[in-house]
Amino acid sequence: MKTIPLKLLLVIFGVILFNIIFWHEKLGINTFLFEIFICVVNFYLYPYSFKNKISHWLFVGHLLTTLLVVVQNTLLSKIAFSISLLLLISFSQYIHRSAWYAGGSVLLNYVNALPNFLREILSIKKLNSRRWPGHLRILLIPLAIVFLFFIIYSSANSILSGFISTIANSLQQWFNHFFDWVPVERLIFFLFGGFIICGLVLRNRKTYFSDKDMKQKNHLLRKKNNFKRWKENPFSDLLHIVIGNAAKGILVLKKEYMIGTLSLVLLNLLLFSINMLDIKYVWLNNNFNNNSGLSASVHEGAGLLIFSIVLAMLLLLIFFCGNLNFYKKNKWLRVSAYVWIFQNSFLVFSVFLRDYYYISHLGLAYKRIGILFFLAMVLSGLITVFIKIYYTKTIYFLLRINAWIGLVLLLFASTVNWDVTIAKYNLAKKTTIPVDVPFLLSLSDKTLPLMQKNLDVLEKDTSDKFFYDGNYFEESAINFFEYRQKKFLDEQAHYTWLSWNLSDAFIKKELKQKSFVSLLKK
Repeated sequence: MKTIPLKLLLVIFGVILFNIIFWHEKLGINTFLFEIFICVVNFYLYPYSFKNKISHWLFVGHLLTTLLVVVQNTLLSKIAFSISLLLLISFSQYIHRSAWYAGGSVLLNYVNALPNFLREILSIKKLNSRRWPGHLRILLIPLAIVFLFFIIYSSANSILSGFISTIANSLQQWFNHFFDWVPVERLIFFLFGGFIICGLVLRNRKTYFSDKDMKQKNHLLRKKNNFKRWKENPFSDLLHIVIGNAAKGILVLKKEYMIGTLSLVLLNLLLFSINMLDIKYVWLNNNFNNNSGLSASVHEGAGLLIFSIVLAMLLLLIFFCGNLNFYKKNKWLRVSAYVWIFQNSFLVFSVFLRDYYYISHLGLAYKRIGILFFLAMVLSGLITVFIKIYYTKTIYFLLRINAWIGLVLLLFASTVNWDVTIAKYNLAKKTTIPVDVPFLLSLSDKTLPLMQKNLDVLEKDTSDKFFYDGNYFEESAINFFEYRQKKFLDEQAHYTWLSWNLSDAFIKKELKQKSFVSLLKK
């Protein structure tokens, strides 16, 4: 007799563990327990991961995010924990080089979570008998015929109909009592846990995204164009309407080169004038005294400038996606592209300077910090576009490298408690910048001890409307702070040791200590 498959046993144990450590708990020390189980299971079931260097780095990064969840417990650290775990699982179960394709593989794990689970059940010897599908098919038609006549007989016979009603009522009562014994909320959470565990433990048999990933090339290869087929293409006629005879003939590559070079030269001249204006009015003579003008300059201007830089990178990818890379006389096209990349990089630093002025005048906020990280991502994109053109790389290479850069930036960003950083910076500058008290009181509970040390700021504030947790509260700043404090302490009283994290433990200690000191003073 064949025993129950190990994978099935591990899934069942994982679902039970998930329900025990996460039911009515927040992420804390339980994430560490969950991570140990998931990593040990995957490394045991899929030993290939030990040979994959990317898996080693992902494991280190994932350990870091787990530590950050237990220590800082910020939303960003939880997001980084989830993403790094999914990527670690994908690289452990499949052969990958790109995080994009790895994301596709783990997505397929969840799409096929139920079929994969049923496959493991059917792998048990007694259930895996080849006669089962044949017997089921043979029974389908007889059962359908019996069901049809059963309905007819029950409709014609009142005694049989009453007997069926009694059975139906009994079943209904049983189900009602069942949900009294097992709450619907707990049942849904149990099924959710099963879905999560199946996606993390059970691997698909088909390796669609892995196969696609391994077929991709990092170096661009020259392709021979079939001009006869090109003329039959409807896009050829459309291009002919736009640029005339330049779209036809065997010298089409030379004409593409001329169009690309002329476009980049004109764009470089335009961007040069923009950069000169930035040097004069942003770098050398910054007069951002008006707060509303400064806000418009950063939020609207920075957004449009970042969009223009992304558009510039896409334009370069269009020009250098094909055989223009191998055109022998493409020197001036390459030079124009490099100058265009340099000028866009300068534009990135101009936007950074605008954001710096905004922060120095009005303080820190989520969007202002977000712009800094987005600029870092854009700058890395420009550098990798330069590498792609200079070394004749593919778009696959570009997307793969930038995905890893984005992951590193996410890990770096998750190491900082941004809510505390924002509150600490703005309160430290309260004599030189306007303090937005409603915004500070909308930050996470991590800032409560800091706000308690600055009650004078809350007492002076005249705001009477605060937004928090999707609701508006109409009361004074002090009263709202006391509500936040009480709400936090009440929530902490319902958690067990599984939700313990260093950040909440520190906040609870500080708030209780301050409350005790206040009582003594009274």
